[in-house]
Amino acid sequence: MPAPLEITTNRLTLRPPTEGDRSLWLRLHRDPALYEHAPWAMPASDADATRLFEESRSRWSSVGFDYGVVEETGTRSGVGVGGLSRRGVDAGAEELTLSYRLAPRVQGRGLATEAARAWTAHAIEWLPALPVVLRSRPANEPSVRVALRAGLEPVGTVAEGPDGGLSTVLHAPRVESPDALDEATRESLLDLWCAVNDSGGAVGFLPRTPRHQVAGALATHEEEMEDGLTTPVLLRGAHERVVAAGFWVADRNPLLGHSRTAFRIMTDPRMRGRNLGRLLLAAMHRVAREQHVEVGLVDVRSGLGTTRFYERCGYVEVGRLPGVIRVAPGDDRDCVVMARRLDDRPLVADGRA
Repeated sequence: MPAPLEITTNRLTLRPPTEGDRSLWLRLHRDPALYEHAPWAMPASDADATRLFEESRSRWSSVGFDYGVVEETGTRSGVGVGGLSRRGVDAGAEELTLSYRLAPRVQGRGLATEAARAWTAHAIEWLPALPVVLRSRPANEPSVRVALRAGLEPVGTVAEGPDGGLSTVLHAPRVESPDALDEATRESLLDLWCAVNDSGGAVGFLPRTPRHQVAGALATHEEEMEDGLTTPVLLRGAHERVVAAGFWVADRNPLLGHSRTAFRIMTDPRMRGRNLGRLLLAAMHRVAREQHVEVGLVDVRSGLGTTRFYERCGYVEVGRLPGVIRVAPGDDRDCVVMARRLDDRPLVADGRA
């Protein structure tokens, strides 16, 4: 299934540039106010900006992605440029460089954050498996803040520009789907799982469940990994911590071999609001497609607002078991079954009873 060229969010359409975007591109790339923290990066002339525009359109044609246009969906008005471009090919250290540049008139409305979160998830789900990287001068606090909210973490600094000043380097989490867990990964995953339990997350245990009980559940998953029934999907953040994780589990029934059910979807509670849930699902969809999975399922506990998150990620409710989850005496919750297709077919019933 090819990667979609357009991305839609609540308010935005992120799309390839067209000939009609030429004037917007030049206006934004030649505005000194948008290069306050990196004046050396601004194209020196309209001709240079035009050359960048043509190069970007050429890369869209050849590889299917690059920097594009940010458009407000309701008005169909272009308000910015940005996205991901494959860089470092000649240097032998390839990466997907994240960039965003929005018109001054729309700044302060959270549009850059909305776009950056969508681009980062899109990269993890669809683009080449390369590091997603952003570089920004520390003084450019809005840019760094947007990157953090998109799920990136600081990993160091690098000298750049004619002044040799230091820029903060931020990376998105790295996707891993190991065949087996080494000891360090197992302990980091248990740290994450226990933290999610204690924060009230719906991942199979109540708060303050002893670590050894959680370790027993993880051991069961590892046994199923050996049998080929379970596939772990991890997001590895800065300092090699597992910051998010989930498991795809196959049914033993061969008639259901084209589907998988997601279990233990968990993200680091210390990084709430940092887009990790969306990045984890993007990683899980990527791994599932690599295994030729066509349908993804997930059971969701009601009362946590989690169903809205999955709906935003393309899942729909296909069933509900009322009151089967007893969180505490007098507190029974529904088990909501949600699904989405991972191919290009619609999720519809065939009508046969």
